[in-house]
Amino acid sequence: MASHADAHSHARPDQVVVRHLDLDIQVDFEGKAISGRASLQIENRTGADQLILDSKDLAIRAVRLDDGSEESAFELGPEDPSQPWMGQSLTIPVQADTRQVHIEYSSDPKAEALQWLEPEQTAGKKHPFLLSQSQAILARSWIPCQDTPSVRMTYSAKVQVPPQLMAVMSASNPTQLDPQGIYSFDMPQPIPSYLLAIAVGDLEFRSLGPRSGVYAEPSTVDAAAWELADTEKMISAAEKLYGPYLWDRYDMIVLPPSFPFGGMENPRLTFLTPTLIAGDRSLVSVIAHELAHSWSGNLVTDATWNDFWLNEGFTTYFEHRIMEEVYGDAYQEMLAVLDLQGLRESLRSEFAGNERDTWLFLDLAGRNPDEGMNPIAYDKGHFFLRLIEETVGRERWDQYLRGYFERFAFRSIDTPQFLADLRENLIQGDSALEEELQLDAWIYGPGLPDNCPAPVSAALVQVMSQIDALAAGTSAKQLQTSDWSTHHWLYFLRSLPSTSLNRMAELDEAFGFTSSRNSEILHDWLLLSIENGYEAADDSLEGFLIRQGRRKFLLPLYRALAASDDGMAKARRIYEKARPGYHPVSRSSIDALLQ
Repeated sequence: MASHADAHSHARPDQVVVRHLDLDIQVDFEGKAISGRASLQIENRTGADQLILDSKDLAIRAVRLDDGSEESAFELGPEDPSQPWMGQSLTIPVQADTRQVHIEYSSDPKAEALQWLEPEQTAGKKHPFLLSQSQAILARSWIPCQDTPSVRMTYSAKVQVPPQLMAVMSASNPTQLDPQGIYSFDMPQPIPSYLLAIAVGDLEFRSLGPRSGVYAEPSTVDAAAWELADTEKMISAAEKLYGPYLWDRYDMIVLPPSFPFGGMENPRLTFLTPTLIAGDRSLVSVIAHELAHSWSGNLVTDATWNDFWLNEGFTTYFEHRIMEEVYGDAYQEMLAVLDLQGLRESLRSEFAGNERDTWLFLDLAGRNPDEGMNPIAYDKGHFFLRLIEETVGRERWDQYLRGYFERFAFRSIDTPQFLADLRENLIQGDSALEEELQLDAWIYGPGLPDNCPAPVSAALVQVMSQIDALAAGTSAKQLQTSDWSTHHWLYFLRSLPSTSLNRMAELDEAFGFTSSRNSEILHDWLLLSIENGYEAADDSLEGFLIRQGRRKFLLPLYRALAASDDGMAKARRIYEKARPGYHPVSRSSIDALLQ
């Protein structure tokens, strides 16, 4: 494990590092708390006299060392009101030969990683639900740990839950309900703390193949299994590209709608938003993305959150390669055109006047690392890697990437380490190649360099011909759209010139956008409706903002509303109703926007 100073952690793993976590916890829905014992196996690398952990709003009841016969002193450090996301340091005196530290603790009802859902917030409406989201630095709010991606540990857990509910974790998982409500878990591969995950609810399991399956509430599990039927094909495609899948199983869980992300790559159990269940398998690129994280992110991990692009840029590139392998190049190119279109729009609107945040290598010191979760890491990172592929040739690039995943497997690395490896194993002293790639312009420079790849999609050229026809006077109902997929429609909506209210009503009548059940299409239509003052979509907008909590959809819509005084008033009114149903990750972003 490399040693990195992490501005977002109190821990000092260069002195004493955690190697294994053993949890024995109870899940209390009434008290909205996780409580029990976290036992940490440590390695004292320097003979240091203290172990420093991260904690946030944890109630520490007792600390014991080794055989647990005596209580140990401990100290919770002060909170920094200017950086509330940091929580507190938990300092425990140790000896040079201390091997285990046992911490008895409880999480707070307001723990930011945990969302406690009432029955009415679930699909089944009968039972409560608990879900976690530890990335980026929220693991410390439910487990005392070294909450930095530079530390990897194995873990095991015993979890007690109400007997009518099933518990699952980012580990080996049950497929049947335990009548006692006691579940045991094992994660033998070392992971960083942000991949610690738990969900508890009324769950059923459906197998998708020899290595994959899906968990969901009973009313949605069959639809989820149908939607995710190509998962085994994606695993095979990924292995063919970059080597064996090293996590034993790839299961998924479809969560209630408040989950703040499209997916979260918790190893062995990807967490998914129900907004992916479109009924036509059109949004499964998210599965390709989360699966790709089994190599880039989970296997080779960013050492600090400034290096976030090493997780997400590689994964977005790999996602496109999986989609090409399973669905063909034309389909993948359509996705790439949409990604580049979205990235350019973000650079124009979201990052205007903030060029430093458009570097791949971020500067998040003194800031919440969640601020780095934006299209720069994902899409600029993807196009940088695609540039390398196009410049050196796919065969040579794939050989490098496969070696990269092997060399750094189960390790955390930073951007300078990646660049050193790239120069040693791919560029190999070729100064003309280095100059052609413009490495520093991509990683340590703003925006998109002038050598950015330019994907071309014949299918989307056809979409533009229909937009031209519309502009020339063809009615919306006469447009040739019968064979369009989600991606055609997204390109259509994003490429429309400024539209009059009459034209909005005509489009809506022809294509039923306001009542679309496809979350991606509806989101883009609602953005257009805000921009054009199309009030006929107001009820749909309010319903969409209330019934799902995916931050990718929420932030652009609230941001568009907040651009005018009337819109800000509307945003605040809707948010007051919607906020109780959002995960803390979404709340913190929108609170800042609407304050």
